[in-house]
Amino acid sequence: MRFEVIATCNTTRARVCRMELAHGVTMLPTFMPVATQAAIKGLTPEQVESLGITLILNNTYHLNLRPGIKTLNEVGGAHNFQGWKRNLLTDSGGFQLVSLSKFTKITEDGALFASPFTGEPTMLTPEESISIQHCIGADIIMQLDDVVSSLTTGPRVAEAMERSVRWLDRCIEQHERSGRCDRQNLFAIVQGGLDAELRDRCLQAMIARKDRVAGYAIGGLSGGEEKGTYVFWRIIKQCAEQLPADRPRYAMGVGFAEDLLVCIALGVDMADCVFPTRTARFGVALTFKGPLNLRLRKHAESIEPIDENCPCPTCTSRMSRAMLHHIVTIETAGAHAVTQHNLVFQAQVMGRARDAIIEGRFPNYLRTFFENYFGNQGYPEWCVNALRSVGVDLLEGKDLPLIPGSGVKWEYSDAA
Repeated sequence: MRFEVIATCNTTRARVCRMELAHGVTMLPTFMPVATQAAIKGLTPEQVESLGITLILNNTYHLNLRPGIKTLNEVGGAHNFQGWKRNLLTDSGGFQLVSLSKFTKITEDGALFASPFTGEPTMLTPEESISIQHCIGADIIMQLDDVVSSLTTGPRVAEAMERSVRWLDRCIEQHERSGRCDRQNLFAIVQGGLDAELRDRCLQAMIARKDRVAGYAIGGLSGGEEKGTYVFWRIIKQCAEQLPADRPRYAMGVGFAEDLLVCIALGVDMADCVFPTRTARFGVALTFKGPLNLRLRKHAESIEPIDENCPCPTCTSRMSRAMLHHIVTIETAGAHAVTQHNLVFQAQVMGRARDAIIEGRFPNYLRTFFENYFGNQGYPEWCVNALRSVGVDLLEGKDLPLIPGSGVKWEYSDAA
């Protein structure tokens, strides 16, 4: 990996970086679409690449189950298997310790899974996770970490954090033995739940291993914690402030546009989430004026595209909201069309952020985005407080209410 900081914001901790991996350059900050089973649902690799996307995420746990390591080895890795020519990141399988917890038993050796398909037991150790990711051939590979829900409290959180540090050492040893450090880059994952002291202890331990890892992720968030309590953004800020400036910083599981921009302002470079693709399959299109629920009757006679100014194939072909209302959630073509649009929206959010940082106007970009996205309804209180902590006051010169909780904006009814 070649990693270079290109520009920094004079007000916030936002920055633009150039990350060169074995399959090309990815400019940061960036959003990574999730291709769990080696495919973005509904799109071909050529379609995904044509949208300007240079880095996607595959799931180690699922690819190990199906198609399996034997098949991946025979085809020369996941790039060849899925026909993807650009950069690829694999998670380690750690998240499945939470999402499939009823199938999982954690020991110091690793995680014992019962396959959700066959019930067959499988032990995933740190060494095995790294070996599987070597077979997948991802450009960025993640350590196996002991993940607990962000809502978990008590001694289990400290136990998981300390085990994640020990498992990182085992992952490092396995990776260095492989001879693949020149083309596959290992990231550590900072754990510690919502406990600032545990996060500090984990940060100290993982930063001490800086010379043996290529980057860092902030894990264990986006698991249902209440953003209105300020804990989410405070943990992101705490980690981003301490992580080395010459390594990429990755916030795992972050996908809402407002969350992405706050994380960028706090110093994050990368994020991933199923949100834009999953919400597309439910008929919700993401726009700079807020999400559009295309299932609502108010869109049934609209001949406008989702967004007149959007460069995605759906909008440039002028596929109407009426057409999408007619087919979305019924015909697969509707899900495909909205998925393409939503991925381009995410890319635009990040691309405009990069341009604004380089041009020295990132604080103004934040103000314009929130003004257009939330209008006069008010801004999420947690976003306002988070951005104030890095010198940007979204309410300067405005008389708007603060929305408690997550403050996520949705069209719930035709009256919205």
